[in-house]
Amino acid sequence: MSRKSAAGQPASFEDAMSELKQLVARMEAGELPLDASVAAYQRGAQLVKYCAVQLEKVESQVKVLEGEMLKPFADNAGAEE
Repeated sequence: MSRKSAAGQPASFEDAMSELKQLVARMEAGELPLDASVAAYQRGAQLVKYCAVQLEKVESQVKVLEGEMLKPFADNAGAEE
């Protein structure tokens, strides 16, 4: 099972994704009663929000590292600008 902090937040992006995959698998398998399905959906929404925030943080860090200019991938590996 994934690790969680005291507030129920995952310990990492990877833990959140793992928990989310497990929730989706259980919901898709139809093994949850209605109440548990609603709770799983709510938890999944929390995990998606957590992951989105983490990805935004990383994107901001990459922008800083790239001098505020993200460079598109070149179509050809040898093409330089």
